[in-house]
Amino acid sequence: MGLAQRVLDGDRLALARLLTQIENEDPEGLRDLSALYPQTGKAQLIGITGAPGTGKSTLVNRLALHLRHGTADTDPRRVAIIAVDPSSPFTGGAILGDRIRMQDLAGDPGVFIRSMASRGALGGLARATMGAVEALDAAGYETILIETVGAGQAEVDIARMAHTTVVVESPSLGDEIQAIKAGILEVADVIAVNKADLPGADSTSGALQAALDLGHPARKSFRHHGQIEIVEGPGAEPAAWLPPVVMTVATRGDGIATLAEAIARHQQHLDESGEHTKRDRERLRTEMEDLLREALVERFHAAQPQGGMDAALDRVASRQVSPRRAVEALMDGRPA
Repeated sequence: MGLAQRVLDGDRLALARLLTQIENEDPEGLRDLSALYPQTGKAQLIGITGAPGTGKSTLVNRLALHLRHGTADTDPRRVAIIAVDPSSPFTGGAILGDRIRMQDLAGDPGVFIRSMASRGALGGLARATMGAVEALDAAGYETILIETVGAGQAEVDIARMAHTTVVVESPSLGDEIQAIKAGILEVADVIAVNKADLPGADSTSGALQAALDLGHPARKSFRHHGQIEIVEGPGAEPAAWLPPVVMTVATRGDGIATLAEAIARHQQHLDESGEHTKRDRERLRTEMEDLLREALVERFHAAQPQGGMDAALDRVASRQVSPRRAVEALMDGRPA
């Protein structure tokens, strides 16, 4: 029996082996992934991002437990977690091993946790993350939580992959200002102010809410006697989603149910507005463009004459030609 069929049959060991092959770009694993692709497209993808120290891993742990247990209104769900960790400079493997923080989920057959090394990839996501998501989707996991390394100016790629992006902030760290500067709030569908039992939580929540109100396309702001007031503007988009700010204390489980409800409301909004199909299409476009870029670079290097790239690099390093002109020459098949 092939590995792909074993994954479809619920073999967790086969799934783990396939994920390793995907991470290592093993040709056999990539063929199995292609065979599984028709079975994908059913999972709810939730991205969790935020600065280091905001408690993302503990929040993911509590959210997964909530989804597994279900509520009076929702059935228990099969949950997969992909935790993208920084890479070891020596082995290339994941350093943090977020599974250490998720011991509450250990032994649950309805939960699958995978730590992946970022291996220097920008955007806080490992290059193989999308392949891993597709494998877990095909394996029947209904909700996939994708936790990134940490938020920063280059780490908004999660919004292109997830259906719902949760940005985690915490009080007393100045994170709300950094989030506004870095444009992180622009990709947030839900904001969780975690560690809300710490001083300054209310002011952090207020600052984030004010920033969201000012930037929301369905609102219009004006200055009146020195005060900024928010009103519904003519021609605004009443159906636009205004990200809610949810207060949580993940170590105690406080606010997790409210967070799950906010995520569910966003999913409902995506379905009713038709945005879900649009986001899924854009996600696939991003994946195809990334794969195309990698394939073209590999094909370009394979087609270069022996030493051609090094010779061009020598001329650029000696300031005889600019990098742009050198690339143009290489693309035209002539010496730089």
